[in-house]
Amino acid sequence: MSEKILVVGPAWVGDMMMAQSLFKLLKLRHPDADIDVVAPAWTEPLLARMPEVHEAILLQVGHGQLRLGPRIGLGWRLRERRYDWAIVLPRSYKSAIVPFLARARRRTGFLGEWRWGLLNDIREMDRAALPRNVDRFHVLGLEPGEPLPAETPLPRLEAKSADAALANLGLQRPEGPVLGMCPGAEYGPTKRWPAEYFTEVANSRLDAGWQVWLFGSEKDAPITRQINALTGDRCLDLGGRTRLAEVIDLMALMTQVVTNDSGLMHVAAAVDRPLVAVYGSTATGFTPPLHPQAKIVSLNMPCCPCNKRECPFGHLKCLRDIQPEQVLAAMAAQH
Repeated sequence: MSEKILVVGPAWVGDMMMAQSLFKLLKLRHPDADIDVVAPAWTEPLLARMPEVHEAILLQVGHGQLRLGPRIGLGWRLRERRYDWAIVLPRSYKSAIVPFLARARRRTGFLGEWRWGLLNDIREMDRAALPRNVDRFHVLGLEPGEPLPAETPLPRLEAKSADAALANLGLQRPEGPVLGMCPGAEYGPTKRWPAEYFTEVANSRLDAGWQVWLFGSEKDAPITRQINALTGDRCLDLGGRTRLAEVIDLMALMTQVVTNDSGLMHVAAAVDRPLVAVYGSTATGFTPPLHPQAKIVSLNMPCCPCNKRECPFGHLKCLRDIQPEQVLAAMAAQH
């Protein structure tokens, strides 16, 4: 009988992409295991494109919501599956409720938020030994004290239906090179390189005969509209026009991607696109894009990483002082 593993996944798109590295590690070590993932509904398009995932079990709760009722109900419903092992990636109390009520035999997670009893395989977080978030996920899939793998399994999404996505948008497959741009960031302004800088990079590629496609959620649409307007409406503005599943498939068509430190940065890496990522307030080593050709542009200022949503000094120099020429040079270094 194959082993049954339940993973309680993270809520953010970027973190879920890094969690795929853990799924790959688990499959290498337990090739016959069925890996089910509890996750919020908006991550389902990602999980549907991860061949390591047996089933995505969707939990209908929002960011930060406790909502005990749905968690308790899901835990009870999962009892009949008799999971051998549950791995809880978030460090919150609420994230450990489902595997406890599902009676998973072994329940692994980091110490935090009064989880004694809910977990029976508790690990302590060694931040110095685990500087990358992906390594913190990995260690929960290993035995206590076991060293990390010598190589990080890279996240890779299966692009499924680019032609369908293009048809829905009334588009044809691009014939020449295309630059994808992801100028938004759900986290806040300290992850957003200025729109006018994205515009300079876009104009450089447009003048060289490339197409430029702008990706983003509905919240990012004002930024993508601004960039497109500043280029004289020469870009394809997809801000707020695509679902995540379509973004995944369309991103796979890009020749190159320029992006903020965001969930779409990790999507671009996972569909194997050469990318340049602009980092401001966040640490470049904590959640880097997991792609061998990825280039990171960062000033690593003394005030960084502050990890604040708004600049505490009001100047946002960590991003404003990164010039478009630096990003263009990083792009050129990928060819």
